[in-house]
Amino acid sequence: MDIDSSKSNFFSSGLRQKVDQLMDILYAGGVNNPMDSIEQCSYLLFLRLLTEKDDTLARLDKKYTRIFSGNWSRYAWGNFVTLAGDNLFNAVRDAIEKLHELPGLTDTGKLLFSRATLKIYDRPTLRAVIQGIHEMDLAAHDGHDFKGDMYEYLLSKLAASGTNGQFRTPRHIIDLIVELVNPQPVQRICDPACGTAGFLISALVHILRQNTKPADLKRGLADGSMLKPAQWKFLEEQAFTGFDNDANMVKIAILNLYLHQLERAKIDHFNALTTGFGGNYPGKMFDCILANPPFSGKVQDESILADLNYKLDTRATELLFLKWFVDHLAPNGRAGVIVPNGVLFGSTNAATKLREMLMTECDLQAVISLPSGVFKPYSGVGTAALIFQKGKPTQSVWFYDMTADGFSLDDKRGPIEANDIPDVAVKWPGRDEGANSYRVPIEKIKANDWSLAAGRYKPVTTVAVNHDDAADILGDVLKLESEIIKRGNALLAQISGKK
Repeated sequence: MDIDSSKSNFFSSGLRQKVDQLMDILYAGGVNNPMDSIEQCSYLLFLRLLTEKDDTLARLDKKYTRIFSGNWSRYAWGNFVTLAGDNLFNAVRDAIEKLHELPGLTDTGKLLFSRATLKIYDRPTLRAVIQGIHEMDLAAHDGHDFKGDMYEYLLSKLAASGTNGQFRTPRHIIDLIVELVNPQPVQRICDPACGTAGFLISALVHILRQNTKPADLKRGLADGSMLKPAQWKFLEEQAFTGFDNDANMVKIAILNLYLHQLERAKIDHFNALTTGFGGNYPGKMFDCILANPPFSGKVQDESILADLNYKLDTRATELLFLKWFVDHLAPNGRAGVIVPNGVLFGSTNAATKLREMLMTECDLQAVISLPSGVFKPYSGVGTAALIFQKGKPTQSVWFYDMTADGFSLDDKRGPIEANDIPDVAVKWPGRDEGANSYRVPIEKIKANDWSLAAGRYKPVTTVAVNHDDAADILGDVLKLESEIIKRGNALLAQISGKK
């Protein structure tokens, strides 16, 4: 796992330019939808990496049975590099459409290639893309593995295009929430609206950083070298779970996690609001929930899980997701989630009941108001991050009003100096009060219909102003008035003399 460093980073690796070239080639070749471009690159990248892993394991273990053996050997990456024209198109199409049947492929790999099709119809374009991916240097250098960064950069094209950009939560906002929640190595971590898996990957990076030697961190490495074997095994096989109701997002999340060494993470295609885990509700519980669920929309009444909507009686996705978070947190489990401001002060029965439930069943530790333009250019809706822990009622809530996040709040979102994120991190451990932060006792919140509208509780600061003595002020006024009369009479005399 890598962190930006002065000596070695993704931007100097050459992969950024390779990604730009790939996207240009695909656009010129008729693949104009960025989602399709990323999907097609995902399939081909996975094929190359799976083949290389197969080759490596075969070299290390003479008894290893290759995945690409027998009739499946024709789908190994090396075969595509030498082909062109229809032969290349037919070979790649067959591989993509049949790979979900590949023996030995993980469940997530099978899900990645479920109903997969080749959409690069122009033969020269397909050959150029194959050659471009083949020429990428995806090996680790000096402990730096840039495959994950390369894919994150590829996903940034999705946000930049304005297509499906709502799925992309700004990375620095994700990292802030993860830092406040502080996930640990043996915790079960879930994002039930995972999109491209940004929260899950940020949680992994956070855990690795917390378990890396300080000297290695200074060198720009976060390899988790201090983790025990059992902790590594848990991280790789059990720690991470994600769901999404968009099949394309699920495929992108799978490859994103695969490129971050999480090929066995549990990623599924389903709607958490309408699909349960089986057995008694809630079924599975998680130690850590990190999410930025959909801000708007209504779910059909008959589709919503009955237990989820019990006593809530709402179709609003943002309310149902918050209820899901509370229900599926294990005792002492922690959550960091983004909600639209309407959840904080909505006056409907469902919204009020949900806030009461949140603060009586959980310790709502923080409400961090995010800058209004944080999701521009896709949405200007006001949002907040909620940090809470299951198991004990709230005593007080720490509010922080973020006015800047290091980027301009217009559609361009260019970097600027103003940034409240470092101040949030510094004040968080002691919930310190300051110009932008304050604590509110639960009694006051309860007296205001459980409203979490920050403006309702923000302290009004008065600044004492030192005025001169009243007699001195009056004396100065009389002097000024006397001077005005004197000059007025002189001017009147002068005017009268001229007549």
